[in-house]
Amino acid sequence: MKWVAAPAAVGAALLLAGCTAEQQRGFLPPNSTNATDHTPAITALWVNSWIVLLVVGVITWSLIIWATIAYRRRKGQTGLPVQLRYNMPIETFFTVVPVILVLGFFGFTAQTMDRIEARYENPENVVEVFGKRWAWDFNYVTDDVHFQGVQVQFDENHEPTEETYPVLYLPVDKTTEIRIESRDVIHSFWIVEFLYKKDMIPGQTNYMSITPTQVGEYLGKCAELCGEYHSQMLFKVVVLPQDEYEAKMSELLAQGVLKPGLVGAEYNANQDLFFGDEATAANENQR
Repeated sequence: MKWVAAPAAVGAALLLAGCTAEQQRGFLPPNSTNATDHTPAITALWVNSWIVLLVVGVITWSLIIWATIAYRRRKGQTGLPVQLRYNMPIETFFTVVPVILVLGFFGFTAQTMDRIEARYENPENVVEVFGKRWAWDFNYVTDDVHFQGVQVQFDENHEPTEETYPVLYLPVDKTTEIRIESRDVIHSFWIVEFLYKKDMIPGQTNYMSITPTQVGEYLGKCAELCGEYHSQMLFKVVVLPQDEYEAKMSELLAQGVLKPGLVGAEYNANQDLFFGDEATAANENQR
């Protein structure tokens, strides 16, 4: 085994040393590494889980191949080999190791999810997002302005046209709470490079608490099949420094892209459902 272990270790070291940045990131989107305060932890959980699983896979595949070769039927052999009914050490090993792996994955995942799902007590920026077939409405609660979008249009090559994207603007390094609601059916609010998505349930408000930490442009989309034009339910997120963010808000308000005040449940298709604070109060009364 020592003659096998040394070359295997050297080979593994060389293989891992040759990994590209994309491979080291687990093939996650290139701009996701430091997009928010949560993406480093999500990336680490993803990559480390795959490393553990790859090691388990290599060991399992190696044992399968070894058993296939070592116990193959040789020339002149007849009948069945000696059958082993059970082996307590092996059976114990096969039981204990998977349990340890499952508990380990559960523990690290729960720890990461607790940090991601924790809401800010006093967020510096609050945005309310309504999903609707097949576009988005954005309430900039902190700035008391809103945007109402239409679905993205596609050109003759079936590519989305840039100028028709709804754009959600966020200030960098500001604790931000995104309140997520639906106007009609179940959608899913997904900012791809933020490595985070959350369902938009009619009659229910969900929350995302994030701090964008990297200036840039990010892709967003609906991740829940919601009807005929689901593929056109796209948007962009633009993260700007605070001064540029404030200037952009003023510019868009002057252009009429943003309008004063906020829009609420009056545009919802399901008028028989409670939304926002009414839903919370109804749930409390039911309890």
